[in-house]
Amino acid sequence: MAERSGGTAELPTADDTIALGVRLGRELRPGDVVVLSGPLGAGKTVLAKGIAQAMDVDGPVISPTFVLARVHRARNADAPAMIHVDLYRLLDDSSVDLLAELDSLDLDTDLEDAVVVVEWGEGLAERLSENHLDVRLERGSDSEVRTAIWQWSTS
Repeated sequence: MAERSGGTAELPTADDTIALGVRLGRELRPGDVVVLSGPLGAGKTVLAKGIAQAMDVDGPVISPTFVLARVHRARNADAPAMIHVDLYRLLDDSSVDLLAELDSLDLDTDLEDAVVVVEWGEGLAERLSENHLDVRLERGSDSEVRTAIWQWSTS
């Protein structure tokens, strides 16, 4: 298996953020977890849209904040689904068992056969898979330009 590396990028526009998502999405395989972190408005959902585009899954990809998770089925039968998760509502509860929460949603998808993209999941989502891609998005205080820093981790 080829080594997957990290990197950084400046993202002046939403299209640039989607393009980065497409680039990262092309590296993803079933069982991978992508952990998106950053403040409100940093572009986590926009990046997830790019990942979904690369994975060729059904949309629309919108923030799943109030439903916790959405399954986006692959258009190609041999490709993995994308499970888009938003843990913002669960941040105040440090006792959250993420696997149990996802299982309770009865997503009708085996996590090992899907790519899981988690917003607000740092510190929790990494437990879902040995292979996870951590992506931190930041926004300058006096600018709309975002910066992305990403790194593959293997537990």
